[in-house]
Amino acid sequence: MINNLVAEKPCYFEKCCQIHSSAYRILDQAESNIFKSHPFITTFTRSATSDAVKITNRETSGSGPLVEYERRIANGDLVDGDSCQVETLTELQRLYDELVESADECQLDRNSEKPVRHGWLWSRLLSHPSHSPVKGLYLYGGVGTGKTMLMDLFYDQLPSNWRKKRIHFHDFMLNVHSLLQKHKGLSDPLEVVAGEISDDAVLLCLDEFMVTDVADALILNRLFRHLFSKGIILVSTSNRAPDNLYEGGLQRDLFLPFIATLKERCIAHEIGSSTDYRRLTSGGQGFYLVGRDLSVFLKKKFQELIGEGTATPQEVEVVMGRTLQVPLGANGCAYFTFEELCDQPLGAADYFGLFKKFHTLALEGIPIFGLSNKAAAHRFVTLVDVIYENKARLLCSADGSPLDLFQKVVTISEAKQRAPRTSSRSRKNDEADLCVDNELGFAKDRTISRLTEINSREYLEHHAAMLAEKKESVDQNVVEA
Repeated sequence: MINNLVAEKPCYFEKCCQIHSSAYRILDQAESNIFKSHPFITTFTRSATSDAVKITNRETSGSGPLVEYERRIANGDLVDGDSCQVETLTELQRLYDELVESADECQLDRNSEKPVRHGWLWSRLLSHPSHSPVKGLYLYGGVGTGKTMLMDLFYDQLPSNWRKKRIHFHDFMLNVHSLLQKHKGLSDPLEVVAGEISDDAVLLCLDEFMVTDVADALILNRLFRHLFSKGIILVSTSNRAPDNLYEGGLQRDLFLPFIATLKERCIAHEIGSSTDYRRLTSGGQGFYLVGRDLSVFLKKKFQELIGEGTATPQEVEVVMGRTLQVPLGANGCAYFTFEELCDQPLGAADYFGLFKKFHTLALEGIPIFGLSNKAAAHRFVTLVDVIYENKARLLCSADGSPLDLFQKVVTISEAKQRAPRTSSRSRKNDEADLCVDNELGFAKDRTISRLTEINSREYLEHHAAMLAEKKESVDQNVVEA
């Protein structure tokens, strides 16, 4: 483990490819060779152990996530998943078959006549809400269990003409707040917002459902009551079971009706795998530099990424007319210090706006997190989520490995389990700067896992292939023009 490493020259870490190990080893600069180009290798990086369950003789519709999964296994594109993933695929296949069978009744086809949106008076004359005949699915489980991959496998098999949308929960709530601002002053703007969302998509797939903001908590109950009454079918992923959402949050009693509605309109399914598949990816090619005083070296590597371009201050637009100032940017790469991006009053909207324009972020000086910088830690967790969602690349310097960064962050239950030391050292000194925060404590495992995957060879190869594909598309358009 790298603990508070102070280096005269930067070191890189490599995640050892062991399921139940979190050991890092230090690579010298020559060995890491992190900026060497790699051809993209089609691989299933969240592959599972060799004792996986085989799927045979299942009755399916002939298409869907489980059928596609079996096809890819037969072709050698995937390695068999563990039993927990197979059970989840079975649930997703069941939902897929129900949706296909009820497509007309659910009005999933974009070419079909859209449902009539009921007005304020009419909606109150109805004795019962018009819920969809198909219940949704709420997938929850630990970090790296493949929730996002499984939901995407399901989503990609849906007919292209269906009214569907797949979006990260952060991004979804940003859109909701933007629409609320647009309809400000109406008697019930949330009903209008729900109508616009349901007009666009009947099947709503939300990734990483998490509630940390009191404003979002108060909105969700009424919003989803309207959405479900308009026939919305929800498929979501989360690290938290429904009953644990917004646990310990302000005014949580006002949020509890939403949990009841969620459990009524969605089947909750736990993915119980103990394997973090992100940590099975091979390391050693990452852009994660461990050490201090690396500003000059980091900027040198940043310059190598932008090539012959000249980095200059830039500005990007975010939601509701706001802008974000980028200290240095060129050729799709942006450079920030940690203080500029995480110590300022910024949030998911700013980060999503940043990655609409830039595909690579260089971030200087990520600290060890604790009580003294708790707010910055929350922003960093959101930033990593947005990087991962946008499949962006991260070049950074940090005071420790991903695991080290959150060693002082614990949940309330973890804090209670900590016994006082019996040595002459006082417990007060032993727990200096300890951050007891439930939401951050639960989110840290996801962030550590994602930082590990973002650093992996497979992730960076995929990113390089994505950039090459975009460049080829641009070049082709120029030729045609």
